[in-house]
Amino acid sequence: MMDANLLRKGADFAELPETYVVFITEHDVIGDGQPLYKVERYISGSKKKLEDGSHIVYVNGAYRDETPIGKLMHDFSCTDPANMHYEMLAERVRFFKESKEGIAIMCKAMEDMRNESLREGMREGMREEKKLTVLRMLEMGKYALEEVAKISGLSLEEVEKLQAGQGK
Repeated sequence: MMDANLLRKGADFAELPETYVVFITEHDVIGDGQPLYKVERYISGSKKKLEDGSHIVYVNGAYRDETPIGKLMHDFSCTDPANMHYEMLAERVRFFKESKEGIAIMCKAMEDMRNESLREGMREGMREEKKLTVLRMLEMGKYALEEVAKISGLSLEEVEKLQAGQGK
């Protein structure tokens, strides 16, 4: 999808810009104690590297030392801007934590996340209630599976799985 969005229709793939996808992980997902891992892509069955201009980097978010990456990972987990190494990052944190405008932006973002979480919880609760209703209807044995699906709003496949005990 990144490539599709970076290339205009009809353009040659050679025009794709070099891209980097950086994953900052909470812990050392590779387990070698390194601050970062560069992923290289190779042609299957050969030792030829695929030179397509796309790069993937995993950053160990738990890494700490006095190197630039170690200081940056410290700053990313630091809650007090006074204790940060990089002033530009500290300034942005101060803005969001101490200015009226920044606090308002953060409050709105938190409210939006909370509302989305509530909506998702409600959707999941409604789905579980539908499943319980379907199970009760199946237990009664008064309805054909197609009728149970129509009444519950679940697909026939979902009703069949619940009947078979797989939809739990």
